[in-house]
Amino acid sequence: MKIIIDAMGGDNAPQAPVMGGIQANREYGTSVILVGRGEEILKVLQDNGIQQLPAGVEIAHASEVVEVCDNPSTAFREKKDSSLTVGLNLLKSGQGDAFVSAGSTGALLAAATLLVKRIKGVRRAALAPVVPTGGGGAVLIDCGANVKCPPEYLLQFAFLGSYYAEHVLGRPEPRVGLLNNGAEPSKGTDLQVEVYPLLKKAGDEGRIHFTGNVEAREAVEGAVDVIVADGYSGNIFLKTMEGTALFLARELKKMFKKNLLTKLAALMVSGGLKNFKKLMDSGEVGGTALLGISRPVIKAHGSSDAYAIKNAVRQASDFARSGMIESITENIGQMRLPASAGGKEEF
Repeated sequence: MKIIIDAMGGDNAPQAPVMGGIQANREYGTSVILVGRGEEILKVLQDNGIQQLPAGVEIAHASEVVEVCDNPSTAFREKKDSSLTVGLNLLKSGQGDAFVSAGSTGALLAAATLLVKRIKGVRRAALAPVVPTGGGGAVLIDCGANVKCPPEYLLQFAFLGSYYAEHVLGRPEPRVGLLNNGAEPSKGTDLQVEVYPLLKKAGDEGRIHFTGNVEAREAVEGAVDVIVADGYSGNIFLKTMEGTALFLARELKKMFKKNLLTKLAALMVSGGLKNFKKLMDSGEVGGTALLGISRPVIKAHGSSDAYAIKNAVRQASDFARSGMIESITENIGQMRLPASAGGKEEF
């Protein structure tokens, strides 16, 4: 397995991507291609006591960097020698099995869609993070790539999320729920009302395990394995979860530092607190899968450190080995609507 890493993407580049790739190579035996300014990559290695490239580690030079201030929809074209563009072209040409970047989400989405291309028949690619829940985590799709969605997008998101949960997370017959403000089929906006019968039909036919509408509270408690949403609702859900986690962590810290007794109590439950922190840490998962693209692409958090990048490489390897993309390609006919029902004849 060979994973291509954008060595210049993210707040902590090139240190985090380079050393995350090295750690993945050491711990998992994964071959990696570090894409970026060669001299800067070599300096990071030397600063960390690595004088020669380890076996299974390559450098692909790219002189430019896509910055946060660049136009995300055109940056990869305007900077054709950027680490993002060069890395995705390596993926497209088959020189690597998956691509990992902590750079601009918008630029990665646009470049992956236009360079690597979507799976034929998939209307839109979607961002699908695994969010912590009482059920051991759930795939949230979409979390922001597609703010406005016709019903067919959400139907396809349900399939994409289900395939990811089954093939990559190892969840047999993953439970799929439509994020909504109530359990009744009549709840929600026009979009949710129109999507519900499409998902129910797919469920009745045994193509997905659709359990109905799911409210945010039940989703967090672990009622489903896949949470289907338009990018607007999904992003609010995700950011609310992230904010709640930060709030709880801050309040717990204040509570346990209040006096001597609470400090002693903190020592007694330190193991549980560490596990809780680990559960809420996105770096443990690695990154967000970009589903619907014809090759595996992982978007790591912009603030990722080397540990998070290492986990993103592991996640990318699991994705590439899963056979998920091949399964979607073989079954794409089940995921589309006829033109008379709002679908498109050609993709």
